[in-house]
Amino acid sequence: MRTSMTPLLTAAAAAVFGMASVASFAQVPAVPAAQPQTPVAAPPVQPQNGPPASVTPATPPGGHALTQPDLEAFFDGIFPLQLERSDIAGTSVLVVKDGQVLFEKGYGFANAKDRKPVDPDATIFRLASISKLFTWVSIMQLAEQGKVDIDADVNRYLDFQIRPAFNAPVTLRNLMTHTGGFEEKISNIIVLDPKKQPTLRDDLIHGQPMRLFPPGTVTAYSNYGVGLASYIVQRVSGEPFEQYVQNHIFGPLKMTHSSFYQPIQKELAPFVSEGYRGDTTKKPVGFEMLNPVGAGGLSSTAKDMGRFGQALLQGGELDGARILKPETLAQMWTPQFRASNDMPPICMGFYQDWRNGLRWIGHEGDLIAFHSLFFIEPTQKIVLFVSYNSAGGGGKPRPELINAFSDRYFPSAQTLAPMKSWPVEMRDIAGTYQTTRRSDSTKLRLTALGGQATVAVDKDGALTVSSFKDLRGHAEKYKAIGKDLWESEEQDRISAIRDNHNRVVRFAVTFPGVQYERVPWYAIQAWQGPAIGVCLGIMALVLLATLIRLGRRVFLRKRSRWQPQPGTIYLTFSPRAASILWVLFLGAIMIFFVVQGDDMLPPTPAWYPWFTIVNWVTGVCLLLSLFAVLRALFIWRRDDLRRITKVKFTLVGLACAFMSACAVFYHLIGPARRI
Repeated sequence: MRTSMTPLLTAAAAAVFGMASVASFAQVPAVPAAQPQTPVAAPPVQPQNGPPASVTPATPPGGHALTQPDLEAFFDGIFPLQLERSDIAGTSVLVVKDGQVLFEKGYGFANAKDRKPVDPDATIFRLASISKLFTWVSIMQLAEQGKVDIDADVNRYLDFQIRPAFNAPVTLRNLMTHTGGFEEKISNIIVLDPKKQPTLRDDLIHGQPMRLFPPGTVTAYSNYGVGLASYIVQRVSGEPFEQYVQNHIFGPLKMTHSSFYQPIQKELAPFVSEGYRGDTTKKPVGFEMLNPVGAGGLSSTAKDMGRFGQALLQGGELDGARILKPETLAQMWTPQFRASNDMPPICMGFYQDWRNGLRWIGHEGDLIAFHSLFFIEPTQKIVLFVSYNSAGGGGKPRPELINAFSDRYFPSAQTLAPMKSWPVEMRDIAGTYQTTRRSDSTKLRLTALGGQATVAVDKDGALTVSSFKDLRGHAEKYKAIGKDLWESEEQDRISAIRDNHNRVVRFAVTFPGVQYERVPWYAIQAWQGPAIGVCLGIMALVLLATLIRLGRRVFLRKRSRWQPQPGTIYLTFSPRAASILWVLFLGAIMIFFVVQGDDMLPPTPAWYPWFTIVNWVTGVCLLLSLFAVLRALFIWRRDDLRRITKVKFTLVGLACAFMSACAVFYHLIGPARRI
């Protein structure tokens, strides 16, 4: 199970924008590039449960019986501890086995202030990205009717156009597998004021991101891509997306406490749990409206999600109501894309997660406050659902829970069997990487400064990634188990991806929705960060010297003015003004985000005027920096000046030049109405 694969972008965005929320074999040949797999119609998926080739089977210890009493003992032990340790107000859990609800229970409170308990049948949680499964079921319903072709250009179904790129169309299959190539888009992703909630169409048109990768080549998790699919459902069916899901999924399955409406219908509003940001003693966040709706607008209960899971396990039918044909569901669960056959695949909207030979398939979901998990194990015919209503649920609780569940009821005596000798070229993976879920053309690129990961391989072939930690917060160590393949004790995996020249250009992780791409040398944080610090330090000294001289003039007017030595001159206007403006400008931005802290929401169009101001101030900084650089060049023509003076002008000029390059590279001056 994933314990450390949270996309780096999510952490970086949290650092930059103050958001609390974007995470096993024998030797295999080098993988030149991740290849999409052609799906085929198949009977209902029967995942493999045999031991991976990377482990040595042993006599397995007996697992606990999956019974209601044992489940109650298990959950009664783990949830109170999680709620207390992670400051979580409440959680709801459900387990289905062989078509029967084996266990469902609420823990803690739906409203901490009023101490309203969580009811698994009635308390509605916000399920975020689990919504995507309903979007893809809707698409496949229309595909069954011949109304959409999942391999056709999506522009066929839109009343606006996806901008051309890479001479290849984007298809619904690309969107299902997060291989549409779109960069990250966060504007309006979470809105609290219903008056500021955009329509689905407007959000997609005005927030259309650029594309980083050719379609079908690299996974780059994209809410925008799922939003396109939900709009296609709306366009093709002639029904608002929210109503379509109500009529064709919720209604037939009798999911009476589920909705995609944002805000939720009045008759369901009393059942919605409050959500808590980081301190459950403080005011709740409010109803988080996630955009686009098909990517994260779902509200539901444990009971309703159990009915959805049962329908999936029963070939798309429950209590005589059918939402999908068995062959359609089998197609959706067929692996579509992965880095290699030794890595968990992404299917059609669903993704797999492996532990102890189990092949869980489903999705997780995250908002600022709510953090949820919905997984199915088709062979064991199990549905596992859990949702937390507080930000504390977004870290350790979910991986801790599903790991413990898998280990308790399906233990494995398999032990990790590292390769005794491994090819030396496996060291090629070492370097600095960034997530493919990122933005390169907007101000969001700033998050790259804090979102890089360093990969190292020691003399024994063990691999570490600087940002990957286990549940104890320790660096997770991966042992070489095959050619370009590593696995940790927690059963997380990493696979190197090579290009046609046998160079490692990316690596894949347990979560198949993202990969990590090698960072070019000029953008590596390890040297760029200190360089920025040095430049700001030089500029800060210029500001300090200016303040000292100003202070002497104001407070020590009766004293004689300092006289520079012969051949020495003070900095002229352009280098001094550029330095001061850079320090004040960047300092103001940093202070703003520090003051806002975790209470800040992601950007909305209300930010656009401020982005325009940022562009103008950056433009002035660039202009002044240009003159500072010219001054530094021309100062060397003067023979009457001391070398130390020339060096002073040169250092300031270099600092201005470097900061200007960074400002352009990270789009401090750039799109003001797209992020």
